[in-house]
Amino acid sequence: MDKALPHYKSRRVKDYLEENKDTLIPVYVPTASPEFMMIEEIWNIAKRDLLVLKHYSSFEDFKEKISRYFRTKRFGLNMRNYLLRVV
Repeated sequence: MDKALPHYKSRRVKDYLEENKDTLIPVYVPTASPEFMMIEEIWNIAKRDLLVLKHYSSFEDFKEKISRYFRTKRFGLNMRNYLLRVV
């Protein structure tokens, strides 16, 4: 969990953590640590695949390619690396 105010100060999050305090251990990700976030790795892979040395004839073509890419790409990331890490 990052330290954005809505993520750890909201009543809903506080209530959920309190209800599940026996089974959950909140882990706060250090600020500016994209290496701990899976979505950051996905964005980096996508940028490399979609933007480097590529030309799109129109913005509509670009949007269609992005849409197809994210619908069909399998990134092969091991979620355990992100869920079971030690911070």
